[in-house]
Amino acid sequence: MAETATGEKKEKKRTRKAKYITIYSPFLMRETKHELIGEPMETENGRQQWARCTVSHHSQLINLDALQAQQERNNIAIIRISREDSRQYSPKDEYQVGDVIYHKTWDDVGIVRSKEITTSGGNAIVVLFEKNKEKRLVERL
Repeated sequence: MAETATGEKKEKKRTRKAKYITIYSPFLMRETKHELIGEPMETENGRQQWARCTVSHHSQLINLDALQAQQERNNIAIIRISREDSRQYSPKDEYQVGDVIYHKTWDDVGIVRSKEITTSGGNAIVVLFEKNKEKRLVERL
């Protein structure tokens, strides 16, 4: 407690240090800064906590253990990929996670990180390119 000039005791307001993480916001369809809300909850799927987007103010429940594992995977090693090791990207082809592709229009090489199903029911791949960072591309069109 702090004392005022008149000698009366005044209680200090406790402020909590906010924790922020950068994750994908499904509402904005891009990565944004999120504030972690409340305390982590232990569940059968691991530790989970609510995160509120600082841009759209939408909240989502995130799995902290899965985020930590993904972060550790991303920091393991940097493997240089070359044009010779890749196959040319075509929306008609099907790709597997780990495939190295070359995008002719962007003149960029990337590695397939994951596969997704789009809202229209089509197939997409998430590719981490050297120049263009992460992009979602159509497959099996």
